[in-house]
Amino acid sequence: MKEVVLTGIRSNDEPTLGNYIGAFLPMAAQAKQHSEQYAVHMFVPDLHSITTPIDYSQLHTRTMRNLSLFVACGLPLDNDSIYIYRQSYIPAHSELTWILDNFTGFGELSRMVEFKDKSAKLDNDRVSVGLFNYPVLMAADILLYGAKWVPVGEDQRQHLEFTRTIAQRLNNQFGLDLTLPETIEKQQEFVGRAAAPRIRSLKNPAKKMSKSVDDPAGTILLSDNPNDAYKKVMSAATDDVGAVHFDWDAQPGITNLLVILASLTNTPQDEVNEHWTGTTQYGEFKKHVAQSVYDCLEDLQTRIASVDTGAIEQHLQKSEQHMNQQANKTLLAVQKAVGLRT
Repeated sequence: MKEVVLTGIRSNDEPTLGNYIGAFLPMAAQAKQHSEQYAVHMFVPDLHSITTPIDYSQLHTRTMRNLSLFVACGLPLDNDSIYIYRQSYIPAHSELTWILDNFTGFGELSRMVEFKDKSAKLDNDRVSVGLFNYPVLMAADILLYGAKWVPVGEDQRQHLEFTRTIAQRLNNQFGLDLTLPETIEKQQEFVGRAAAPRIRSLKNPAKKMSKSVDDPAGTILLSDNPNDAYKKVMSAATDDVGAVHFDWDAQPGITNLLVILASLTNTPQDEVNEHWTGTTQYGEFKKHVAQSVYDCLEDLQTRIASVDTGAIEQHLQKSEQHMNQQANKTLLAVQKAVGLRT
């Protein structure tokens, strides 16, 4: 059997240009790249999507739009080694999470940095048990399919380490053979990069571009009118240095625009930097970036509109049937180990 590569992106917010550059494009490219040698799981973590308050009426619509976006980015639907499925359509995810909960310490989850960061942004009565329990559900996502490769970012280091810990804990106690995912260092080696580009706010480049932050002028949504997006780039914060340089510390706004330009024109960052370094005409530089954003959105929105959603539905049904069979086998082994089944 092929080793499993598992990856996914939540559908709780409308995707931004930062999501497109940092997640959708590289994930679709990696899926195609790895599909000959690996079984690629492109799952939709819709249960994770409700761990923080969202517009629940839009969750299903955004799930399908995200899948259409992956297809528009080049994800093939006719590849038998690429599976797309929705987390909530595989009941074993929830069941295994509950079992793992009972072998997880309260202190372990209390130490999760991401929980502390996200909960600090919410009122106390909006901090859900689901948000606290997020790492356990993530562990279930990985362990159900024996996923060895889970190419996550540095912000998910603790969650990945927890998955390895809880798997080893059950293996040692019950003689199970749950597959441990590789360490985050090996995950980053696997995808051939230290980190995907993280696009920052156009107005406050100290923060990432995010729909979940009240920053409409600094955020470009993939649904934005291309003309509006062009204007946002032209109004992007820069500095008073007076010349273009790639320097996140001294010129974060300019550097952010250089990264956007390189990503959208599929040009090596060094080449883009060399071309623009020393340029004193910020306006001319911004026009090039704004035009690349305009062209990207115009083309992408056309491609998304032409995606065959019926083909996506067919692929979902086929993948989810297969994933239920696979996940249930792992779940049954765990259930037997802890005495829930004979």
